[in-house]
Amino acid sequence: MIQKTTKYINANGKLIDLSHPQVMGILNLTPDSFYAESRKQTEKEIADRTHQIIKEGGSFIDVGAYSSRPNAMNVSVQEETERLRKGLDIIFKEQPDAIVSVDTFRADVAKMCVEEYGVAIINDISAGEMDKTMFPTVARLGVPYIMMHMQGTPQNMQANPHYDNLLTEILYYFSEKVQRLRDLGVKDLIIDPGFGFGKTLPHNYELLEKLESFSIFNLPILVGVSRKSMIYKLLGCAPEDALNGTSVINTIALMKGADILRVHDVKPAAEAVKILSALTTNFSEKNILTHAF
Repeated sequence: MIQKTTKYINANGKLIDLSHPQVMGILNLTPDSFYAESRKQTEKEIADRTHQIIKEGGSFIDVGAYSSRPNAMNVSVQEETERLRKGLDIIFKEQPDAIVSVDTFRADVAKMCVEEYGVAIINDISAGEMDKTMFPTVARLGVPYIMMHMQGTPQNMQANPHYDNLLTEILYYFSEKVQRLRDLGVKDLIIDPGFGFGKTLPHNYELLEKLESFSIFNLPILVGVSRKSMIYKLLGCAPEDALNGTSVINTIALMKGADILRVHDVKPAAEAVKILSALTTNFSEKNILTHAF
């Protein structure tokens, strides 16, 4: 198991210690996300999901209004903005102190969410590739930035993805991005290797097997595998039946250095973090019993 180093991000003035892994709960405001149970449309559904994420141990709420599943339909800026305004109004009404991340690749959308709602983190699936103004915008906003690796776009990323050397190419991709963002003055960066985005089933498992390699950047690592096809296709099931596989891979990811787990199912992920933490803490038998659920 990889040795954890101290890593912090500053989210709205709160220093969050990621040497203890954190859980990010997904709240989809989309009608077409690949996992049907994650879609929240009504005010009650959004409010209930907001409380559920916090109650079950989520440190962050990741809100998305543009489905990034393979072959997803494009959504206009206006539609994405309207969905986010509705969702963020409800989230902050229900949980005013929540640390919210917005999943968007559009700089203007990111700007609106941070300046009008106080969103703490921007989560960009394209790492600036789909909007060239994202990097300078994030630098001006001064918020933590999650950059994900993706080959192509959501509309074409699974059309025969190819790499001559998977790990080398992705590490080079991030090294170039990190340098550009540092030059712009961005302080808090988080790396997401992009499981399922422009990668075949073998690519995804090679990436998981070599996850420790990303520690070279000494930056927080986010892993998002929740109920994805790398699990349900391998196991021959549907996303609805992929929770056990998700928990297994989340546990492996934690052992290989993941700092944030982005998930649909917060409680199982929080439990995985707690159990793995017990392995790296000098708990006596008495302390283990005291800390047990």
